Amino acid sequence: MSSAAPAEPTDKGKGKEKRTVSKLLSRVKTVLKRGDGSKRQSILGSSKPEKKAEQPAPAPAPKAEPKLEEGVVRVDRKQLFDERAKLLGERFGLQVKPSEWWSTEGTALRIERPIRMRVRRNCHECNATFGQAKECPNCQHVRCKQCTRHPAKRTEEEKQASRERKAAKAAELAANPIIQADWRHDDKPDFKLTKPAKTGGQDLVYRKPRQRVRRNCHECGALFVTGSKTCGGCGHIRCTDCPRDPAKKSKYPYGYPGDEFGPNSTPYHGCHECKTVFPGGAADGVACVSCKHLKCEKCVRLKPKRIEPQPDPEVLKSVMEKLSALKVG
Repeated sequence: MSSAAPAEPTDKGKGKEKRTVSKLLSRVKTVLKRGDGSKRQSILGSSKPEKKAEQPAPAPAPKAEPKLEEGVVRVDRKQLFDERAKLLGERFGLQVKPSEWWSTEGTALRIERPIRMRVRRNCHECNATFGQAKECPNCQHVRCKQCTRHPAKRTEEEKQASRERKAAKAAELAANPIIQADWRHDDKPDFKLTKPAKTGGQDLVYRKPRQRVRRNCHECGALFVTGSKTCGGCGHIRCTDCPRDPAKKSKYPYGYPGDEFGPNSTPYHGCHECKTVFPGGAADGVACVSCKHLKCEKCVRLKPKRIEPQPDPEVLKSVMEKLSALKVG
């Protein structure tokens, strides 16, 4: 048993060597096969007749540059930036390098326009220039039609030609309008914020979150249809006993607007003399808190409406006491 154990690793080593040798031989065979295939393809390719030389495709015609208006010239941007840098240096004493600003490549369009001169008149007697007054400052001659005008008035033909040029330019602008982005959206009432739907189809429109108010009939529990005051289940007319979801008893203590008086609701009456509200369910003969008037038949029941909640008198009293204690005599 002890003599057979050391013979195992030698057998394993021989097996590994055989495997590596077989792998190398298989790789050499595949390389040789590939070489033979490439040679065969080259031989077959050379035996075929040569194709005619393909004619080069005609070069695409250069795009025509957009037609420039009369008087428009192209100016090198580098020249413009150099002039600006020079003016800034002369005025503020700065050393500005146009290359540090932005790219100066390309050209810019410029149009030569005639200098707009003010109308001047000269006296035809002494050739002096008139000021704002109509009297010559040199010879006191009153300005007349013989006094020369610079620039001279345009003739009717020149005016007509100017009108035709303006009309042609307006027609060209109407046919090819300038595309300009409109960033103003606050003054548009129909502005909508949308985003594409995940499942495709119609875009999703953003709407402000609204709280949905629901009313249920207190007799059959059916839900009232929006815009209807009659129950669809039992025909009951909506009253103050019909619950509201969400309920807002602090703003609507007498019931919700448009409701009829329910049999189980607490009645609230108002004094017909000082308009003070009596406590809920007060019987006839109860004195008013403000004017001491006794509740009578003329004190009508308050209709459901919204009221502003009044502060608690106890809390108000405690706040006033604290403020009076803070006063320094």
